[in-house]
Amino acid sequence: MSYTKRQFIEAAFEEIGLAAYVYDLTPQQLESALRRLDAMMATWNAQGLRLAYPLPSSPELSTLAQETDVPDRANEAIILNLALRLAPSYGKAVMPETKAVARKAYDVLLARATHPLEKQPPETMPVGAGQKPGNIDQPFFDTPVDPAMTGPEGPLELN
Repeated sequence: MSYTKRQFIEAAFEEIGLAAYVYDLTPQQLESALRRLDAMMATWNAQGLRLAYPLPSSPELSTLAQETDVPDRANEAIILNLALRLAPSYGKAVMPETKAVARKAYDVLLARATHPLEKQPPETMPVGAGQKPGNIDQPFFDTPVDPAMTGPEGPLELN
């Protein structure tokens, strides 16, 4: 079971010193933090860091109780980076250690999301004797495929 959006937000508030057991968050603060969380995850998604986070098509469609399906390795990066984004709005200074750990956790996510492109032979390269398919009338390799990535599902296939 993955974190809900509320759990990410509450953990980020704890990180900046506004823990729920001391400080009661108002519904407006939670909604504002939810919009910031959705915006941060949309930015990460645009940068190619796809974590299966359910991005809403409008702010009104996002709910605090929604499960995120984010892998466990991303939890710390999400919490700490959200805390960094929320802290200035509440007049809180973030500890340098928190900034360093947030950056390191984000860098780990980026490193895991980086996939080198598969090298494909050009269509002008002749097929060698050991590579000939059943059709001997095709002396060259097929046109290289450039997959459009659709997220965790893999390349986009148009049938």
